[in-house]
Amino acid sequence: MERDAVNLLPPDDDQRTLLHNEVHARPTARIRMPALVLYVAVLNEGVSREQEGAHLRRLPGQDHLQSERLTGNFLRLRFATHTVKWERHTEFTRYSIVQHLPEHAYLGASRPHMHDELMVPGQWLASIPGKTIAAIELAMVHGDLGTTEETLALARHWFGGGAVVASAMGSNGHSWAVSDFVIQANGFERILVVAPSSTTPTRAGRISQRLLELETYRIMSLRGLPVAKHLGPVLGQSETALLDITARLENKGASDEQLLDQLVALATRVERATAEHAYRFSATRAYDALVGQRLSELRERPLPGTQTIGEFMQRRLSPAIATVAATAQRLASLAERISRTSALLRTRVDIATEEQNRQLLEKLTRGQELQLRLQTTVEGLSIAAISYYVISLLFYGAKAISVAGVPIDPDVAVGAAVPLVLWSVWRMTRRIHRALQKNQ
Repeated sequence: MERDAVNLLPPDDDQRTLLHNEVHARPTARIRMPALVLYVAVLNEGVSREQEGAHLRRLPGQDHLQSERLTGNFLRLRFATHTVKWERHTEFTRYSIVQHLPEHAYLGASRPHMHDELMVPGQWLASIPGKTIAAIELAMVHGDLGTTEETLALARHWFGGGAVVASAMGSNGHSWAVSDFVIQANGFERILVVAPSSTTPTRAGRISQRLLELETYRIMSLRGLPVAKHLGPVLGQSETALLDITARLENKGASDEQLLDQLVALATRVERATAEHAYRFSATRAYDALVGQRLSELRERPLPGTQTIGEFMQRRLSPAIATVAATAQRLASLAERISRTSALLRTRVDIATEEQNRQLLEKLTRGQELQLRLQTTVEGLSIAAISYYVISLLFYGAKAISVAGVPIDPDVAVGAAVPLVLWSVWRMTRRIHRALQKNQ
């Protein structure tokens, strides 16, 4: 008798199951050779998940496809003669149709037409929502890898006898990958995989996935190259403008206000370019890293007289990636230099402002000194005026007392009181000053 499972753990984080199952989100297909994998990758900018779901429902027997099955960004639809796989990524969506390879396209054929027995309607492929970024016909055939020259000659013949690149994959060379990396008239490029009849469906599925992802990530990584080429002249003009501003800043050839206006306009232009293209440059680095990872997973070995896929790609991809990286660094360096120049200009403006403030303070100080002198003069006059009025009152009082019969000389009495009155008024003024100073 089985016992019910007992949970011995704390409560799960809300995203634990989602993050754990991410490792199973895009399982590798099992492909039985000989097989044809028709692969289309389209940019999905402006294309909603609902639009892609509606397009999948146009396949025979998929009228009732539920939207919930598209929430995981991966779906494999199985039919009697083929499978259709849908994968949605951040920038692109991939569609893969896996079916049996027509017999006339086996090893030994010459430029075979493989759309004659296509298991999905051609109109359905043409109406996939989005813009095509990669389209590949991957033919997986059986062949004898022991006879290297003969099998390689058949592979060249399969591509029409032109130049090809080829790699033996795996440490033991379990299979070959051959391609001319040429877009055909039907819009597809072709890759031929040659493997012995003992190849398992799981290995065939891994081989196809690595090759298809490798080519897709290669093209996606190159999307930063047109941006870098477009930005080249813009960065050159901006660098020249910054050099001119810096020279005039050094020689004081223009007013601070004029330099500041030009520097703000330049900083705005560079900041706009950074905001528009920073994501593209970051994506280029990420896709390039994925290309390197997929190439290492192939564990390529060279075949006589051919260039490996990795050598072919890196020889052409590396300069492009270097150009993108140099442009991104150039843009970041320009933004940093503008920031330093702005700091220098702010320093100069601050120094000029401090000098103006110092001059203004000196003027205020001189004004306060004059005001103090004037105040001192006014205070002296005030003491004299107050003393005059007090003495006048005392004189009138003494005259009144003298008229009343008191033997007193008003002039003598008032004259004797003048020093006392002056001292009293001055003393009262000093006390008022001290009281005001305490209240400040």
